[in-house]
Amino acid sequence: MKAVIMSVTHKEYWMPEDKLYLPIQVGFSDDLGIQRDNEGENISSKNKNYCELTALYWGWKNLDADVIGLDHYRRHFSLKQFGKKKERILTYKELLKLMETHDILLPKKRHYWIETNKSQYLHAHHAEDLTVLEQVLEEKYPQMMKFYEREMNKTSGHRFNMMIMKRECFNRYCSFLFDVLFEVEKRLDVSDYSNYDARVFGFLSERLIDVWIASEKIKSYDIPYVFMEKQNWIKKGINFILRKFGGVQIE
Repeated sequence: MKAVIMSVTHKEYWMPEDKLYLPIQVGFSDDLGIQRDNEGENISSKNKNYCELTALYWGWKNLDADVIGLDHYRRHFSLKQFGKKKERILTYKELLKLMETHDILLPKKRHYWIETNKSQYLHAHHAEDLTVLEQVLEEKYPQMMKFYEREMNKTSGHRFNMMIMKRECFNRYCSFLFDVLFEVEKRLDVSDYSNYDARVFGFLSERLIDVWIASEKIKSYDIPYVFMEKQNWIKKGINFILRKFGGVQIE
């Protein structure tokens, strides 16, 4: 079984050395000497609005593998709780064992506790994003609306657009995801959005993955991840308060 996890970055950063990982550069920064998402069939030019999804699209259209995944230079899947961060990152051998019994692996869910997925999005982003998304889903995938409502009313969800999927699931998910997002893009005016809010399609896809999995009735398996940088809890706390009172978040 051939497996590849695309590890996305837009700047110089340490990358896992295990053969499982393919470092991939997104955006328009100086060439880092690694695989870029602007080769072959690609949407690299949309990176400002699609974030790591430009790498996801590139992998969908250009990678030949039985299992395909996506993580970030800052976050990697991990099965180990202790030890140095670099030594805890998921290995090829560990992944193959997991894929014997699972079709989709996702990072541990983020819990909001006092907010639903929908209210959190409305506090953090533009309400119009969800309005247009809901219109598109209603028109193109009406059978998914009950799953959308159910997932958006929960107080936890999978984030970061991190995933590992067997090829067949990966193809179906990407077909759905980009079909929806490309249509939302046609209808949503983001010309006045801040640099942060302009990443709208990356934010929307974080909510759509749970909707798609629920609608497909696929049982995914959550595994931990390791955050490679120090958390700025002060910044996170300030942004939480700003979201609640309509302020502009710190990027």
